[in-house]
Amino acid sequence: MALKVAFLGPLASFSHQAAAESFGRLSADLQPKASFNDAFAELQEKKADYAVIPCENSTNGSVVQTLDLLADRDNLYKDVKVCGEYYLTVHHCLLARKGTYPSWADYDGSITKLYTHPQAWGQCETFLGKYFKGVERQDVSSTSKGAEIVSKESSERGGAIASRFAAEHHGTDILVENIEDRADNTTRFLILRNVLVERTAQLEFEQSNPPTEGSGLETMHKTLISFTIDHSSAGALANALLIFKNHGLNLTSINTRPSLKKPWQYIFFVECGRTLSEENKEAVNKALDDLRKVTESCRDLGTWKDQLSVEA
Repeated sequence: MALKVAFLGPLASFSHQAAAESFGRLSADLQPKASFNDAFAELQEKKADYAVIPCENSTNGSVVQTLDLLADRDNLYKDVKVCGEYYLTVHHCLLARKGTYPSWADYDGSITKLYTHPQAWGQCETFLGKYFKGVERQDVSSTSKGAEIVSKESSERGGAIASRFAAEHHGTDILVENIEDRADNTTRFLILRNVLVERTAQLEFEQSNPPTEGSGLETMHKTLISFTIDHSSAGALANALLIFKNHGLNLTSINTRPSLKKPWQYIFFVECGRTLSEENKEAVNKALDDLRKVTESCRDLGTWKDQLSVEA
């Protein structure tokens, strides 16, 4: 039976592309979901084996919808954990309805509205500021949705910012390629699963990669932990973060989201890196034990192979 993999839809979104590249060789059943919540719910209810969800972009930062779901304030997704990651180099294109303009050289400035996902605006500011200053920007649920809207227009002159993948799927023209501010513009996707679902075998991105004989090299792994603190206690955050140093764990990122319990109180997300060994695995477990002593709440959100160290 094919693996069921949920991703943030619709079809031809960057999430679809990331899921296809992550699971395509396995002939997986890729299932588009209308929202981040739907993808998480499919995992929790064991209707999907995995979910591929964007978590941060190298140009525009964290995807807060994903952090909010990982915060899981209402304990709806208690069995969902991160088990892998995938880095997708993101190249944005300016799209228009088929046949509207022969080429970018023939563009006459008549586009009156642009459509894309909110994350994409900040990734293309230089191009937009130069050619589309003052043009209305319409947020849509995904870059692919913007391409779909433009492909079906009959009167309004609209443009979309999306991928070549989306342009080919929806049949739009590409006026300009690679309009992103940085050539290294990359989105990291988290691969999640329900830890209560038994699997007959681990997938490649989940498996440990022991050092090659004589090389002395080990693949790095990452662990994501969330916690809350007593904000009225002096040094509470410093005490929590010091625990990672005391156990020899390198912090690779820190994020926050509002706790929604009281204004200006937060849930902290800490990602730490380590080589995969029994000693280091025990260091993470000990760090979690110590964190529980100095925090109000603490949750292990999963461990996975660091794909950047694999590429290196």
